[in-house]
Amino acid sequence: MEIEFDFREEQSRIFGQILRPVAEVTFINNEKEVLEYPYVDSGADISLIPKSVGNFLGFEIGKADEITEIKGIGERGVPIIIKKAKIRIGEKLFETRIAWALIEEVPLLLGRTDVFNLFDICFEKNKKTIFSE
Repeated sequence: MEIEFDFREEQSRIFGQILRPVAEVTFINNEKEVLEYPYVDSGADISLIPKSVGNFLGFEIGKADEITEIKGIGERGVPIIIKKAKIRIGEKLFETRIAWALIEEVPLLLGRTDVFNLFDICFEKNKKTIFSE
Protein backbone atom coordinates (compact mmCIF):
# COMPACT_ATOMS: atom_id res chain seq x y z
CA MET A 1 0.00 0.00 0.00
CA GLU A 2 1.17 3.50 -0.79
CA ILE A 3 -0.84 6.61 -0.06
CA GLU A 4 0.04 10.25 -0.64
CA PHE A 5 -1.14 13.37 1.15
CA ASP A 6 -0.52 16.85 -0.20
CA PHE A 7 0.97 19.40 2.13
CA ARG A 8 -1.58 21.94 3.37
CA GLU A 9 -1.06 25.64 2.82
CA GLU A 10 -1.47 27.63 6.04
CA GLN A 11 -0.77 31.08 7.33
CA SER A 12 2.20 31.52 9.65
CA ARG A 13 2.37 34.60 11.84
CA ILE A 14 6.11 34.76 11.21
CA PHE A 15 6.61 33.37 7.69
CA GLY A 16 3.34 34.15 5.90
CA GLN A 17 2.04 31.35 3.66
CA ILE A 18 3.76 28.02 4.38
CA LEU A 19 3.18 24.36 3.55
CA ARG A 20 2.72 21.79 6.33
CA PRO A 21 2.60 17.97 6.14
CA VAL A 22 -0.80 16.54 7.06
CA ALA A 23 -2.44 13.14 6.65
CA GLU A 24 -6.06 12.04 6.39
CA VAL A 25 -6.61 9.99 9.54
CA THR A 26 -9.78 8.47 10.96
CA PHE A 27 -9.71 8.14 14.75
CA ILE A 28 -11.99 5.35 16.03
CA ASN A 29 -13.15 4.46 19.53
CA ASN A 30 -15.92 1.90 19.96
CA GLU A 31 -18.65 2.94 17.48
CA LYS A 32 -17.49 6.55 17.11
CA GLU A 33 -15.30 7.79 14.27
CA VAL A 34 -13.92 11.18 13.38
CA LEU A 35 -11.97 12.14 10.27
CA GLU A 36 -9.17 14.62 10.97
CA TYR A 37 -6.07 16.01 9.27
CA PRO A 38 -3.27 15.98 11.86
CA TYR A 39 0.23 17.25 11.18
CA VAL A 40 2.60 14.38 10.43
CA ASP A 41 5.20 15.12 13.10
CA SER A 42 8.35 13.00 13.24
CA GLY A 43 9.39 15.03 16.29
CA ALA A 44 6.28 14.06 18.28
CA ASP A 45 6.71 11.02 20.49
CA ILE A 46 2.99 10.24 20.40
CA SER A 47 -0.12 11.28 18.49
CA LEU A 48 -2.03 14.11 20.16
CA ILE A 49 -5.68 15.10 20.02
CA PRO A 50 -7.42 18.05 21.70
CA LYS A 51 -10.04 17.64 24.40
CA SER A 52 -13.03 18.05 22.04
CA VAL A 53 -11.91 15.23 19.72
CA GLY A 54 -11.46 12.89 22.69
CA ASN A 55 -14.86 13.91 24.05
CA PHE A 56 -16.46 13.16 20.66
CA LEU A 57 -14.79 9.74 20.66
CA GLY A 58 -16.27 9.04 24.09
CA PHE A 59 -13.07 9.26 26.11
CA GLU A 60 -13.62 9.77 29.82
CA ILE A 61 -11.31 10.30 32.75
CA GLY A 62 -11.37 7.01 34.65
CA LYS A 63 -10.12 6.24 38.13
CA ALA A 64 -7.21 4.24 36.72
CA ASP A 65 -6.20 7.01 34.29
CA GLU A 66 -3.02 8.87 35.12
CA ILE A 67 -2.97 12.54 34.21
CA THR A 68 0.53 13.45 33.15
CA GLU A 69 2.12 16.36 31.35
CA ILE A 70 3.94 16.56 28.04
CA LYS A 71 5.97 19.42 26.66
CA GLY A 72 6.91 20.44 23.17
CA ILE A 73 8.78 23.56 22.23
CA GLY A 74 8.71 25.96 25.15
CA GLU A 75 8.09 25.53 28.84
CA ARG A 76 4.31 25.21 28.97
CA GLY A 77 3.17 21.66 29.73
CA VAL A 78 -0.02 20.09 28.42
CA PRO A 79 -2.04 17.80 30.72
CA ILE A 80 -2.82 14.51 28.94
CA ILE A 81 -4.14 11.02 29.48
CA ILE A 82 -2.85 8.17 27.33
CA LYS A 83 -5.76 6.32 25.72
CA LYS A 84 -5.93 3.43 23.27
CA ALA A 85 -7.96 3.78 20.10
CA LYS A 86 -7.85 2.68 16.51
CA ILE A 87 -6.84 4.79 13.59
CA ARG A 88 -7.18 4.27 9.88
CA ILE A 89 -4.74 5.64 7.36
CA GLY A 90 -5.75 4.65 3.84
CA GLU A 91 -6.91 1.04 4.11
CA LYS A 92 -4.72 0.24 7.13
CA LEU A 93 -6.57 -0.01 10.45
CA PHE A 94 -4.57 -0.45 13.65
CA GLU A 95 -4.65 0.17 17.39
CA THR A 96 -2.48 2.91 18.83
CA ARG A 97 -1.85 4.92 21.94
CA ILE A 98 -3.00 8.52 21.76
CA ALA A 99 -2.30 11.44 24.07
CA TRP A 100 -5.69 12.98 24.83
CA ALA A 101 -5.06 16.58 25.84
CA LEU A 102 -7.27 17.87 28.62
CA ILE A 103 -7.19 21.30 27.01
CA GLU A 104 -8.36 22.46 23.62
CA GLU A 105 -5.40 24.61 22.57
CA VAL A 106 -3.22 21.90 21.01
CA PRO A 107 -2.68 20.92 17.39
CA LEU A 108 -3.69 17.51 16.10
CA LEU A 109 -0.46 15.53 15.69
CA LEU A 110 0.31 12.16 14.17
CA GLY A 111 3.35 11.12 16.20
CA ARG A 112 5.81 8.22 16.04
CA THR A 113 4.51 5.80 18.71
CA ASP A 114 2.59 2.87 17.16
CA VAL A 115 2.51 4.63 13.76
CA PHE A 116 5.98 5.21 12.34
CA ASN A 117 6.92 1.55 12.90
CA LEU A 118 4.14 0.50 10.47
CA PHE A 119 5.03 2.75 7.53
CA ASP A 120 7.93 4.18 5.64
CA ILE A 121 7.11 7.88 5.66
CA CYS A 122 8.71 10.21 3.15
CA PHE A 123 8.35 13.99 3.04
CA GLU A 124 8.77 14.85 -0.63
CA LYS A 125 10.20 18.27 -1.41
CA ASN A 126 7.72 20.30 0.62
CA LYS A 127 4.87 18.98 -1.57
CA LYS A 128 3.53 15.70 -0.24
CA THR A 129 3.89 13.03 2.40
CA ILE A 130 4.03 9.42 1.23
CA PHE A 131 3.09 6.51 3.51
CA SER A 132 4.13 3.07 2.29
CA GLU A 133 4.21 -0.35 3.93
